[in-house]
This record gives sequence, C-alpha cells and structure tokens, in this order.
Amino acid sequence: MTTIKDIGEQGLLAKLQSFCPTEMIGDDAAVLVTVPEKSLVVTTDVLVDGVHFSDATTSPEDAGWRAAAANLSDLAAMGADPLGITVGLGLPGDLQVSWVERLYQGMTECLQQYNTPIVGGDVVRSPVTTISITAFGQVDPQRIIRRSAAKVGDAIVVTGVHGASYAGLQLRLHPQLGHNLTPAEKMTLIKAHQRPQPRLDVLPILWDIFSPSPLPIAGMDSSDGLADAVLQICRVSGVGAVLERHQIPLHPSFECWLKPEQAMEYALYGGEDFELVLCLPQEQANALVNKLNQSAAIIGSITSGSQALLHDKHEKIPDQVLSLGQGFQHFDQ
Repeated sequence: MTTIKDIGEQGLLAKLQSFCPTEMIGDDAAVLVTVPEKSLVVTTDVLVDGVHFSDATTSPEDAGWRAAAANLSDLAAMGADPLGITVGLGLPGDLQVSWVERLYQGMTECLQQYNTPIVGGDVVRSPVTTISITAFGQVDPQRIIRRSAAKVGDAIVVTGVHGASYAGLQLRLHPQLGHNLTPAEKMTLIKAHQRPQPRLDVLPILWDIFSPSPLPIAGMDSSDGLADAVLQICRVSGVGAVLERHQIPLHPSFECWLKPEQAMEYALYGGEDFELVLCLPQEQANALVNKLNQSAAIIGSITSGSQALLHDKHEKIPDQVLSLGQGFQHFDQ
C-alpha cells in the first residue's frame, strides 16, 4: 500500500486538492464572499487519534464526517450559516494515502449536505494523526446565539435525544454489551456516534418563529454533554437552572438496556450528541417544539441563583446538582 512518505507532501496535496473547488485553491489563502451587514463567525476544532477517534471505533470516513460535523455544529450553535472550512493535518509518514483520501471522502459527504466547501488547509509531519478544522460562517448580528443571553424564566429546549452517541461508542468498544438490543437498534446507536448530524436545520425555524423582531437567544451545542451545555450557559449568563428528569429525551432502546440512572448519566454526561441546547421565552419555546415535532423538547427552565439542578417531579429521587467535573475533560488524566 502507498504511504504518505512514498508520494511526499506535494503528491498528497495534489490528491487532496481534488476535494476542493478549483476556483478557491492554488493561492496562499482562500477568498470567501460574505453578505453585507452580516457578521463572520469562525470556529476551530482539533481532533487527535486515540482521543477523539480510533480505528477500533471509527472508520476513516466516519472520522472525517465527525470532524466536519463538529465544526458545523459549532456554527449552528452560534446561529450561523456555513461558508467553508479549512483542514490542517498532522500525519505520520507511514500512514497509508488511502486512509487520508477516505477521511476526506467522509468530510465531503457531510459537508455536501450543507453546501459547504473545503477551501484550503495545510499538511505537516506528525507522530500522531491530528485533524484541525477551522470553519467559517455568517450570521445576521441580531440573530447571534450567545451563551450569555439566558434570562430567568426562559424555557430550556433541547433538540434530538441525548446519550445515543455515547451508547454507540460503548457498543463499539464493548461488543458484548446490549445483548438484548436488536441489530437495528445497535446500528442506530452506533450511527449516532459515527455520523452525528449538525442541527443547522433548526436555524430557519428559529428565525421564522422570531420574525420580524429577533429576541436574544442563549444556547450552545451539546458536544461535551447536555449537563456541560446547561452549566456553561448558566455560568456565563449568571443564572441557575432546573431540569426535569422525566422530560429529557432518551433513545427508546435505553429502556430495555440501561438502568434509569445509567441512561440519565449517558444523557447528561456522555457527550458528542451535537444537538442544540437553547434558552428562550416560553411562548417561542413552545412554538419551536411544535414545529420540530418529535425532534425537540422543553426540559426545564432558567432560574435565579447559580446552581443547575436535576429535579424529579414525582419526588422519588432527591434533587441532583449537575457538575462540570462528571463530563469529559481534557488534561484530567
């Protein structure tokens, strides 16, 4: 098999340029056309082999998809429409060229759904395979979604289900798990991990609900876990929150596989679901959930104070204080 060392940097770049629009590459930098009066949104995400992906759980195509989806999700969390991405790669010389081409194929499959091109990047030698993506988007300044905009009384809305990605990862790492799941249920959970969907589809619905007068919306994505997202919003906005345990959407297969507390741990702290967590007035929250149908739920409300609590309306389980320390944290080990 041909390795990167065999074809060199220029040979690899020639192969990767086939994934980029010809009119946007070949110079020292890409030129992106933005709409007047809109703000430019920029986000960068770094993924490292053995930390964010591995051959044991993720094919090169899926690693590429996840890398692209993570950045598009960050744009969605800011209310921005994507313009393009650049890709920086750190690669060992003995890595097969086909692995990199398959990585780009997965990125392209994700990006094409949102008409987002790869407009450039860089390649360097590295002992560990590393993918660094910078994504560019644009947003009307009045529609920027910020973590600091949550207000007491706001409803907390989440899109999709939570915990599915972590469940899929566990099934890949430990195939003996989930013996009472059907093959279709297993594949659904594994796909949730390998091929997450950034929720850019939610933005037009939001703008329609808030038309013609935009109101401040607080939010972020749940890439680091649902609890992390709620706590980050509360911390920056200077508020607290109460989440209703029985309103948090879980994957239906959890009921026959996981104990209730384990299912809730997956949902709150598993991460990488790439859904949106939004805080907005009750009326608009109801309208958003109605329009998204089964793909969203109101899970609680913003309160005064500083704590975020998980509450059981049946009062069978004591209130639980949510903690940032329970989710994934870099440098903890």
